[in-house]
Amino acid sequence: MKPGDRLHCYWNLVSKERRKLFEAEVTDVEVVKFKDLIINDSLAHEEGFESAAELEADFRRTYPDDTADGSLFQVIRFKKLPVDEWEGKKIDEKAMITKRADLLFDVGKFNKSVVCYTAALKIDPDDVYLLNKKGDNLSRLGKFQEAIECYDKALEIDQTNEFILNNKAIALLNSNKPEDALKANDMAMGIDAENVVVLYWRGFILEMLGDFQGALECYNKIIKLNPEDPEVWNAKGNILSEMNRTEEALESYDKALELCLDEEPDASTWNRKGNALLELGRLPEAVECYSEALKLDPKNDVILSNKGVALMELERFREAVECFRKAVLLNPTNDDAKILRDECLENL
Repeated sequence: MKPGDRLHCYWNLVSKERRKLFEAEVTDVEVVKFKDLIINDSLAHEEGFESAAELEADFRRTYPDDTADGSLFQVIRFKKLPVDEWEGKKIDEKAMITKRADLLFDVGKFNKSVVCYTAALKIDPDDVYLLNKKGDNLSRLGKFQEAIECYDKALEIDQTNEFILNNKAIALLNSNKPEDALKANDMAMGIDAENVVVLYWRGFILEMLGDFQGALECYNKIIKLNPEDPEVWNAKGNILSEMNRTEEALESYDKALELCLDEEPDASTWNRKGNALLELGRLPEAVECYSEALKLDPKNDVILSNKGVALMELERFREAVECFRKAVLLNPTNDDAKILRDECLENL
């Protein structure tokens, strides 16, 4: 390696061009002995370590056979090149950043995912999907006013998107503005009065405003449209409890449990049950379900990834890494498992 050489950096060498990060030109190459490297704090900082001691520990773990005093290491300095100067195949940088943002968002890494959404919006500031997702992300971080600003910008571009209007309503509700939330929900209902997501949140907003009968009517309408949703049956049970209609509430809760848990024991059903429990935050039970599914279908990379996500949420990172590692071995094109595996490794 010498100055002027070209570097090609990828997410994963196996997927090469498809997962390219950047190209760069080498500006300087310095050869350093290991004994000098481990006492050079300045160089350690340049390499992203807090201290030379931290660098030494990392290098001894990573390069156990190359830590003699005289072992030589190259320090390569480079400058990133604009995409239009690349020699190899170009990437869709926005799509790549968005994919990573979505994965980080889905596993609850909101501080990291919001950075990615912001970076993607610098490439395309009028992307409605990104504006909406950044708004969702900011809501998860409790930054509701900033979220509303994202939704408003998205609505300037797409005025008839009931999902974004509904998300704005949720942010307003979380900002303790239930009346304003209902107005936003009214607009969403005006676009599609049978959208079950909009109806569900309308019920919740009406419940917060003390209109239990109105909320109950929303949940009943959803059940007519989709009687197989356990979450809605559970919400109906909650409203009926508030209205002191205990027997009817118990019937709703029983129906919710029947839909969520009473299924035949095949791998697909165990996996769906695990997904339902994961959604409800019942993580240990979700892990048990995925384990049962894997007994029946041990080479299913999707179920392995799902189990990895549940373990990740429980901060059982070593077990999660093993799940993601197996998933990638079974299906090398499972990019989600690769990214989540790397996220877990950062926490070890």
